Amino acid sequence: MAKRALVTGGAGLIGSHVTDLLVREGWKVRCLDNLEPQTHRRGRPAWINEKAEFVYADLRDRDMIATALDKIDVVFHQAAYGGYMPEIAKYVHVNSLGTAQMLEVIREKNLPIRKIIAASSQAVYSEGAGECPKHGLVFPPVRPVEQLRRGDWQVHCPLCDAIIGSVPTPENAPVGGETVYGLTKMDQERLVLLWGKQVGIPTVALRYSCTYGPRQSIFNPYTGVIAIFCTRLLNNLPPVLYEDGEQTRDFSFVEDIAHANLLAGETDELDGLPVNVGSGRGTPIRQIAEQLSFALKIHIAPEVNGEFRPGEMRHLTSDTTRIRSIGYEPQVDLAKGIARYVEWIRSQSDIRDYFSEAAEILRNKGIVHRVAR
Repeated sequence: MAKRALVTGGAGLIGSHVTDLLVREGWKVRCLDNLEPQTHRRGRPAWINEKAEFVYADLRDRDMIATALDKIDVVFHQAAYGGYMPEIAKYVHVNSLGTAQMLEVIREKNLPIRKIIAASSQAVYSEGAGECPKHGLVFPPVRPVEQLRRGDWQVHCPLCDAIIGSVPTPENAPVGGETVYGLTKMDQERLVLLWGKQVGIPTVALRYSCTYGPRQSIFNPYTGVIAIFCTRLLNNLPPVLYEDGEQTRDFSFVEDIAHANLLAGETDELDGLPVNVGSGRGTPIRQIAEQLSFALKIHIAPEVNGEFRPGEMRHLTSDTTRIRSIGYEPQVDLAKGIARYVEWIRSQSDIRDYFSEAAEILRNKGIVHRVAR
């Protein structure tokens, strides 16, 4: 008998690719999505898999969640409100409360769920891991706002204040979340793993690195740096770099992230654990802007205006030893992934710049700061 999966957030970037992969692998799939207008400005996207059942519902709707969970074996919980958006209560309501309520429904109705794979994030870390010339491996705290206001972007050793180099961050690094989004992803992760141990249902929390690829929203100006840079360039506007643009991120192509979900769903070796999913390579954000400019053949230099976002980590590269131990191996490198994304976004119509207005909102709400002059 085919396994039956519920993919929450099934219309989104990751959820839709998880759905496609599960369908190809012979699973019966039900997708749940509320088609959040910030992400799906034009309503239901054409890429929702026709072989999957689609449920239009909000994660916070208790009755609809109970209906969606009926006769399900494995939940791939991708639904979340994300990015650097100005809301606070909505993050908590959707990500934290929505996840808690789903777990409550499963327990109260004694549903025969066999496993839950939850989408966590690298945003649960503070500043990741660093190598100090004197003290070796250290886990620095988030950089203070006062330091960033001085234009000092470096990460310093918490023991001797020396500038440290970035090294891959393992799962045992300190977590907690330094943004509202990161805090609620921490909530989701801890809730799912703790609940799983209490009720005896296997659970896994996948800490995704920066995920990109076809279907990444061209409407959401608060999340997805590759999508934001592309929409700027396609409107003949410069990509905007925070800090000095030399901060690094670990980028993962969405199909690789979907494959990680499938692996986690089919093995018991990761049960009960948080698991990094990434490429294991850090790339400077400035380099991303330059690669996109080259791929699009739109040569506009990025803009650096002395702004920064408190709580944003300087460097984050995932230590992927744990997930590689079960056979995970990324298949799409950054150059090929960018080429595929550029091909996709060029096929989209009416690409507008939503970032300019959003950036002003973030400044006014104190989410984006400027270096003191």
